[in-house]
Amino acid sequence: MTPAPSFDDRLIVALDVPDSRQALELAEKLAPHVGFFKVGLQLFLSAGFAVCDALSAKGFKVMLDLKFHDIPQTVALATAQFADHDIALATVHGYPQVVEAAAKTKGDTKILAVTVLTSLGPDELQQSGFAGSLADLVRLRAVTSLAAGADGIVCSPLETALLRKNLGAKPLIATPGIRPLDSVRDDQTRTATPRAAIGAGANHIIVGRPITKAPDPAAAARELLREIE
Repeated sequence: MTPAPSFDDRLIVALDVPDSRQALELAEKLAPHVGFFKVGLQLFLSAGFAVCDALSAKGFKVMLDLKFHDIPQTVALATAQFADHDIALATVHGYPQVVEAAAKTKGDTKILAVTVLTSLGPDELQQSGFAGSLADLVRLRAVTSLAAGADGIVCSPLETALLRKNLGAKPLIATPGIRPLDSVRDDQTRTATPRAAIGAGANHIIVGRPITKAPDPAAAARELLREIE
């Protein structure tokens, strides 16, 4: 493994691209300012663990965002696959049985429980039949997931301050739905600026399109990092 570059690991950039060639080119373009990258479903289905291994071989950290949600045995067997790879963070949906199964076989990987997707708004929540607010559901899933063995949670930046107050300093909090002031929301409904998310207590902010779709991704990353200095 090559020496890790110097970077602020509070920023995780989502490599939402079709193949490993584009992912590695983008990662190299963003280094050394960015050294923590998220591999999601699209890229993983194209390149599998090979792209994760290639990133970690360059000294980058990897967040594997597959959001496991299945029967406990299947989740445990899937999570056990991380043992042969250098995966810093991995996501599962925030249901206690799922989290508990992942926690049993995670090895050195830290498990983050996804509370409520940032694309979900109040209307969709009402349609699901949940009687409380979005904040109530996020808090419920965060508390039960941590009790089941999660190392941290994924939530929108709008719930971060409340959860940090209730959960204390130990659990990791990673927040997608990050949009700089001059950025469009795209399909995210619960968003905040990078500075607001970090100020609310997030350990990591996950940013995709505002950086990866920018005319100059490296410049966009540098500008975002300046905002959270």
